[in-house]
Amino acid sequence: MRLGLSFGYWGAGPKDNVELAQEADRLGYHSIWTAEAWGSDCIAPLTWLAAKTERVNVGTAIMQVAARTPANTAMTAATLDLLTGGRVLLGLGVSGPQVVEGWHGVPYGRPLVRSREYVEIVRRILRRDRPLEYHGEYYDIPLRGGTGLGKPLKLILHPLRPNIPIYLAAIGPKNVALAAEIADGWLPIFFSPERMNLFRPSLEEGFTRAGSKKDISNFDIAPTVQVQLGAEVDDCRNAVKPNLALYIGGMGAPDRNFYYNLACRYGYAEAALRIQDLYLQGRKGEAAASVPDALVDEVALCGPRARIAERLEAWRSCGVTTMICAASSLDAVRTMAEIVL
Repeated sequence: MRLGLSFGYWGAGPKDNVELAQEADRLGYHSIWTAEAWGSDCIAPLTWLAAKTERVNVGTAIMQVAARTPANTAMTAATLDLLTGGRVLLGLGVSGPQVVEGWHGVPYGRPLVRSREYVEIVRRILRRDRPLEYHGEYYDIPLRGGTGLGKPLKLILHPLRPNIPIYLAAIGPKNVALAAEIADGWLPIFFSPERMNLFRPSLEEGFTRAGSKKDISNFDIAPTVQVQLGAEVDDCRNAVKPNLALYIGGMGAPDRNFYYNLACRYGYAEAALRIQDLYLQGRKGEAAASVPDALVDEVALCGPRARIAERLEAWRSCGVTTMICAASSLDAVRTMAEIVL
């Protein structure tokens, strides 16, 4: 099992993320990752960290599909891949309707169709074997019905790698199946190794659709896992709970929250409803306190080194190939390297 390091949204963690990135690079971490929602973008800080490191791969977890055209994403990925000497991992995700329509002003529509078209266009651009033409449900290139002056173009830049690895963020069954079918890796959030049986049928469905050359052996399962190192388990759990409460309670409309639905699928429906009710009332502290300890232990690593080392066996045995650690201290980054690497 390889290790990654997540920095999340820029400005939400330590001021000197460069020190953490350089330590991960020195220790042999596989990758470092940045995120975006409706604050910092993920590319600017990732480029900054790439310039300060030498070997570690640099990934987006995730670039929002609605925020950029496929061509813009392909241009960005190809450029950064050249600048880093082939270290880019392109993580994509559709986000949710509140962000897509409320921030980007784009119809949410059918995310599975949009993702499939998006990935295919990005791959075609990076292959650079012919000028781009694509006429789908969401993307019409060259645009028909405009000035009539649009023409098929080919990327001017020669990509260092025409096969930059593409990851899809997914937690719902259909999205997980799509990731297994068309992507090189899967970026789940709040993944529970004890619940792999919930995801395995979707993964197998996707591999089957992809054909005989695709299976679990050549597919990167890369969950982001919050790591809270400390002597007192309860204190560590309490540090994780506000983030879980934010996503279960507030990252989506009451009737369309993917993280709420995931908690219900894990068997925490009663707790999820209470968390959501409290969070939407503005009672965020009570919402966090309502997150069950058992749920925290399923999706995060909390406590002293020995406890974390013991819990890691579940992650290894379930098929995780890259654990992306959401860790904000040098001690945690070093401890994970000592245990895993």
